[in-house]
Amino acid sequence: MTLSPDTVAHVQHTWADVAAIAPEAASLFYHKLFDAAPHLRPLFRGDMEVQGRKLMDMIGVTVATLDRPATLGPVLAKLGWRHGEYGVEPDHYGLVGAALLATLAAGLGEAFTDTVEAAWTEVYGALADAMITAAGAPNGAAVATSP
Repeated sequence: MTLSPDTVAHVQHTWADVAAIAPEAASLFYHKLFDAAPHLRPLFRGDMEVQGRKLMDMIGVTVATLDRPATLGPVLAKLGWRHGEYGVEPDHYGLVGAALLATLAAGLGEAFTDTVEAAWTEVYGALADAMITAAGAPNGAAVATSP
């Protein structure tokens, strides 16, 4: 799946606003995720502040490379494979996506328009699909280079 330049631009532009409040956004994300899906809490064994920084950093890298599929594909492959090793299952991605969208809505406020929501939904769906595919491949080897 190829993302349109407008979709990429909406996501990259709005991510800059969320990145400015990264610690709060990470905390809100995990709060929303665990409220909606408390059964996922045991998958997170480390310090949640550190986990939040890693989450924000990884989203930042992903968003920055949306327009470079040759760079993004291998990143998603490794990430998807690692998440599979941690016990993440395909149905967990929908729960994470819902928590992400709720976090974006809260963090962006009025800037979270229908257009922005549609762009993030499309991007997250493509990324999740690539990661799910990679989770089932040896060492995350099989992932399309175009999300």
